[in-house]
Amino acid sequence: MVKWTEEERCVVRAVWEKIDIDEIGPQILTRVLIVYPWTERYFGTFGDIFTTTAILNNPKVAAHGKTVLKALDEGVKNMDKLKETYAALSEFHYENLNVDPDNFRLLADSITITFACKLKSTMSPQVQATWQKFLSAVVEAMNSQYK
Repeated sequence: MVKWTEEERCVVRAVWEKIDIDEIGPQILTRVLIVYPWTERYFGTFGDIFTTTAILNNPKVAAHGKTVLKALDEGVKNMDKLKETYAALSEFHYENLNVDPDNFRLLADSITITFACKLKSTMSPQVQATWQKFLSAVVEAMNSQYK
């Protein structure tokens, strides 16, 4: 279990408050699919996602990116019980989707980069360190149901 200082909680909430899920969500999954093209195998029902243009214009990619950030919102609200918060989602990804758990780390990296591009001057090294601590805890929680 991760221990959070009050300052860390404030930093995570401050970063999160600046994020528009409808704007940033699509950018995150788009980045994952372009930077890590082998991840497309998990999105077979999304249709054409084989070129950058197709990914950028795919409404299912955009919608799922928003879904990812809505799930992340639950983590921000439940920082002290991330494992419990993500248990069902972790199990679903393991049992039903057979997602390689390393992909959660790739997604977390894409979230950090996308947020940093958006927040520019407010994403100091200290803020990034706290945000990455949070995302590492989320990744650990998403890996918790993998056997």
